[in-house]
This record gives sequence, C-alpha cells and structure tokens, in this order.
Amino acid sequence: MNTEMICRVEDLGLVDYEDAWACQKVQVDRVRAGGRPVLLLCEHPAVITLGRLAQEKNILVSRETLEHNGVQVVAVDRGGDVTLHAPGQLVVYPILPLAYWKKDLHWYLAQLEQVAIDLLKSFGIVANRISGKTGVWADNLKIASIGIGVRQWVSYHGVGINVDMDMELFDLINPCGLDARMTSMARVKGVTVEMRDVKECLVKCFHRQFNLPMIYAPVQL
Repeated sequence: MNTEMICRVEDLGLVDYEDAWACQKVQVDRVRAGGRPVLLLCEHPAVITLGRLAQEKNILVSRETLEHNGVQVVAVDRGGDVTLHAPGQLVVYPILPLAYWKKDLHWYLAQLEQVAIDLLKSFGIVANRISGKTGVWADNLKIASIGIGVRQWVSYHGVGINVDMDMELFDLINPCGLDARMTSMARVKGVTVEMRDVKECLVKCFHRQFNLPMIYAPVQL
C-alpha cells in the first residue's frame, strides 16, 4: 500500500458541531490535494442536524423549546433526514479518497455499517442491517446512524454510535424520518460503557474493514 494512504486518527474530544464541520471541510481540501486520509473522532454538545432530505415535521418540539433546553439546530450538507448528537455518542468522520477503493456510495455506506456492526460485536452486542434503512440496529432498535457527504469522491460526515448518552433527547425528533426507536450500547448491555474503550475498538474495526494503516496524530485545525 502507498505510504501516503496511512490514515491519521485525530480525537477532537467534545467539540461544537459547527467547529467540527469546519474542520472536516479543511480536511477534505487537504485530502483532495493529495494529503493523507483522516479519521476524526469526537462528541458533540446536544445538537439536531438536518440533512439534505430533512423535513421540519421530524422535529417534534418547537424551536423555542429546543433553545430553552440548549439544543442547537444546524442544517448540513449530508444525506439523510434529521438526527441528533449529544455527549455519550461517538461521532466518526472519515475523510477518505473513495476512488482509492470504489466510486460507489452504496458500497461505502455498507462499509461504514459493517464497521459499526463489528464494533458492537466486540462488546457482545448483536447488531445488523434492516433492508431499505441506512444504519445499524440491535433488537430492532437503532443504535448507529449514518449520513455522508462526498466532494469529488472525498468523503465527509459519517457515523454516530450511541454509546452511553441521554436517550430521552431522541424524544425531540423523529430519528432519520423513520419513526425509529433508539437504543445505546449502555442500555443494551445494562452497564456503563467507557467511551475511550469504544474509540480504541472503532479504530481497530475501521483498520480491518478498509485495510488501512492507522496512526494517532495531533489535531490539525
């Protein structure tokens, strides 16, 4: 493998959604210019994001109620409908030159789903796909959401895996427009799940699924 295809892993920690979005755009430009792929790991303060197919009716409370509860609303350039991020959810943003593998978005979505399925299996959670619905499910409850963007075949946006978060926040939305019920790793396991352990496992699963060497690196903003 070309040494330039070594993937940088950057942990942004708890970061404002729009700051992470700006970081992704910078990284996309770097990868388009021939830089190394990047895997950004982070958590976000409570925020509802609206994808390109989002319908306002899938936010189930007023904007005033959201503002009162400190929940941001941000319209973004990813696919999909409405989703929610909050502390305790691992958000993964792969910035990848997809042409290195395949110029096939269905293949890429399936790859991301498999990374999440493999991760959950490592924690003793049986998860799967549901035909016609993007994401990953455990006991018919959605545990990982996926929404991507692509610019000149460089990927951004990505995956949100519910690790150990306030699940009542999902009552604010109709997740992904699917009227889906949500769960988390901690809820399925019935015990606390440490975010650092999930991050470490995620990087290993990503490495295996994409056959991509990984190096931890300082954050580049």
